[in-house]
Amino acid sequence: MQRIGIIFDTCNGIDDQARVTLMQKHGFEATFLMSNDPKIEERAALLRQARIAVDTCHAPFDGINNMWQPTAAGDEMLTRLTDGLENCARYEIPVLIVHLSSGENPPRVGDVGLARFDRLLAHAKALGVTVSFENQRKLGNLALAMEYYPEAGFCFDTGHEACFTPGREYMPLFGNRIVALHLHDNAAVYNADDHILPYDGKVDLERCARQLAASPYTGTIMSESFKTSFYDALSPEEYYARAEKAVRRFADRVAYYRAQA
Repeated sequence: MQRIGIIFDTCNGIDDQARVTLMQKHGFEATFLMSNDPKIEERAALLRQARIAVDTCHAPFDGINNMWQPTAAGDEMLTRLTDGLENCARYEIPVLIVHLSSGENPPRVGDVGLARFDRLLAHAKALGVTVSFENQRKLGNLALAMEYYPEAGFCFDTGHEACFTPGREYMPLFGNRIVALHLHDNAAVYNADDHILPYDGKVDLERCARQLAASPYTGTIMSESFKTSFYDALSPEEYYARAEKAVRRFADRVAYYRAQA
């Protein structure tokens, strides 16, 4: 069975050692960090000591639309993404997850932005880091990037598919390129990106499990859920226990469908 993981920032209000202890107690063998996390060095060391793999880093996405603008802010955004690649290489994290745009009306794809992404992908290749593009609102942007950059991977986000692009399925299009998974749930309401635990919302996770099983992906079943107000009644211990049960349930379904193939 594939190992399970959970985003490091899943539960705020407890210190880093408490997070690691709860991850170990509940069988989470992997995690991911933000690439611009000011504590990335100490957290990477703590996780390494605990033998919890850092599968990926997530690049910053505030201001990502600037990548498509002929402005100094666009150059600054490229620098932030490049710094993320450098941190991945520095701390031996193999994948950087990148958004291509944000919001319902991002700038149109154009040569200025593509030139910046050309530089980003070339630098990633030189460092031995894989850039993985995540599904957001604009299917066309993702399709273009996946076509232009055959060396890039795909990060499948189950929640984003349901709340940002209802009716569209990404795994049949890009599942052969998947290198990372963001597993979370929501109410399947447009723009309601709740990031709650699997099976606490209305996302069709059974279909997601079938599609993942049909893909070549054997990496971590990674939760990107957060202890929001939805879980105010739960202690951190109870939340991690619930997260383990939910993520293992999904992993079991992937294993079931894979065994049927």
